[in-house]
Amino acid sequence: MQNIKKIAALETFPVRHPVLRADKSIDSCHFDGDNLETTSHFGLFDKNNIIGVISIFEAKNNLFAAEKQYQIRGMAVLKQYQKKGFGEKLILNSEKHCMDQKANLIWFNARKKAIGFYEKMGYQVKGLPFEILGVGEHVVMFKKMSDE
Repeated sequence: MQNIKKIAALETFPVRHPVLRADKSIDSCHFDGDNLETTSHFGLFDKNNIIGVISIFEAKNNLFAAEKQYQIRGMAVLKQYQKKGFGEKLILNSEKHCMDQKANLIWFNARKKAIGFYEKMGYQVKGLPFEILGVGEHVVMFKKMSDE
């Protein structure tokens, strides 16, 4: 039985670290803005074990004109639970959260290997690939939540 609930930033680290920052220190799992009031973190639990996380930041990207933008960061599912639909559950939950906040647009930096996953969920690539130092090649992806 899986469920998604709001968690503290620190509670994301046990998933962020092995999936997104395995070759770095645990401190690299802290993102700027993690503790802002406008930031929300969600954990996907299987029984009482956290198996996936996602963070949502109220953050404007100048590539987009939309008024109220949210950025997804730190989306990760533990390796043994990947490709089972859990990432999709986290994204859908985040979209609902953003809609509740009256978001006009969701955007994020996606790793190259995840582009197909996000495209299946209706996200589009904007611009050219770019390198995030020490992390790898990414692209900006987005989805409009309203016509504002």
